[in-house]
Amino acid sequence: MKMKIKVASEQQIMQEALRVLFANLKPSKVMRFWAACQLGEGDYLKLKEQVFEEETVTSLYEKITAYQDNQQAENNE
Repeated sequence: MKMKIKVASEQQIMQEALRVLFANLKPSKVMRFWAACQLGEGDYLKLKEQVFEEETVTSLYEKITAYQDNQQAENNE
């Protein structure tokens, strides 16, 4: 029996990395990191669609609100 190994594509790895970055950093810091790494090459609109394909206005709003609440809590400590 042959064992199959599933290897993620570079695009899949980039998407996962961006999700991790957006989950843990302010969007402005993610963009600065992106620029510093010269990750802006390629089709930004295509990448944006892939990164946010499962997001809705509501889900993004909830993430932004949670992030802001977390930041306020950290600042009040």
